[in-house]
Amino acid sequence: MVDVILGLQWGDEGKGKIVDYFAKDYDVVARFQGGPNAGHTLYVQDKKVVLHQIPSGVFHANKLNLIGNGVVLDPVTLRKECATVSSFGIDLKKNLFISERTHLILPTHRALDKAAELAKGNDKIGSTLKGIGPTYMDKTGRNGLRVGDLLDKNFTTQYIKLRLKHQKLLDNFQFNEDISSWEEEFFEALEFLRELNIVNGEYFINEQLANGKRVLAEGAQGSMLDIDFGTFPFVTSSNTVSAGVCSGLGVAPQKIRDVFGVTKAYCTRVGSGPFPTELEDETGERLRKIGNEFGATTGRPRRCGWIDLVALNFACMINGVTKIVMTKADVLDAFEELQVCTSYDLNGKQSKQIPFRLEKQKLTPVYEQFKGWNTPTSEVRDFGSLPQTMKEYVAFINQYLGVDVHFISNGPGRDQLIAI
Repeated sequence: MVDVILGLQWGDEGKGKIVDYFAKDYDVVARFQGGPNAGHTLYVQDKKVVLHQIPSGVFHANKLNLIGNGVVLDPVTLRKECATVSSFGIDLKKNLFISERTHLILPTHRALDKAAELAKGNDKIGSTLKGIGPTYMDKTGRNGLRVGDLLDKNFTTQYIKLRLKHQKLLDNFQFNEDISSWEEEFFEALEFLRELNIVNGEYFINEQLANGKRVLAEGAQGSMLDIDFGTFPFVTSSNTVSAGVCSGLGVAPQKIRDVFGVTKAYCTRVGSGPFPTELEDETGERLRKIGNEFGATTGRPRRCGWIDLVALNFACMINGVTKIVMTKADVLDAFEELQVCTSYDLNGKQSKQIPFRLEKQKLTPVYEQFKGWNTPTSEVRDFGSLPQTMKEYVAFINQYLGVDVHFISNGPGRDQLIAI
């Protein structure tokens, strides 16, 4: 049986803490897509840890963690992450496994990412410049190098061939930066990667399932950044929705049971792209400041706005969400009034559907107003003790979506998660 945890907005919903919380109930935690553009923040022994590629269950004893074939892997970032995790006494040789089909991010992928984004000028999409897009392009173009290729004696020849191809593209961009230092640390990281557990990921995960083990599939980014269903072209390069679990790990659809969708009590977005409920005013700045809304990977300030139930309903539909986890509810403690987007005004007509090319629409969000609870909630540990106005806020969301909020996170700590 596989349960899934994924984001329902534009990423940054706080999935890392949620995976970390639930991991104790599973035998395997498996990351199924994305790359080091993801940043899942955990608090371990009162210390802040940001994981970019290693599954968020790694700090739990006796849990196996798999980086699946749907991920694109930066060996340099992985090596640094492993050093951080190992400093907590975790033996990664025992509990971290990497699918041999996982594609590698090369130094030239990072250079291509930067060159392409610079070339877009004002039309840039807000790439994190980690080489994610070019790596997925090589994957679909059948040019990429995979983790399993590291065990081939001809790996260096394969690398040089692909690097030369990339260099021609970089020449077209007139990109002249010296990336020799990137290559040096890349090959050092490859030696480290060869020492880890490289496995046939699909057999590994299915053997675990056949033996009755419980698997938690961890997604990165959010549903509104999905390459097919997100706000294209301002999206990531992988399938962030629940269907990506099957292709990103090699498990059959009938193996999936619960899909836990994570959403903030409000809404944020990093980088460019449409954001219907964005607040470019004092209220938006207040949300950013109270919520400490800055990217875990890039440090970029996040755009902030009210919760968007039109987008959230869409995300629940395409993911088959069975349970919702609402994070950062405590950020709304300081607000006397709250707004909830229930439809879009598209050229004078109200709609509850996400339109094609959202950024090209003249769109005005239609809000319903709610009274805020305006009282601290971060110390509350049971649903019954929450303010009545917060309960009403949650009940309205449940009714609109047809899927219930089962957990409310009211702070970054492991103990700050209220079951309903």
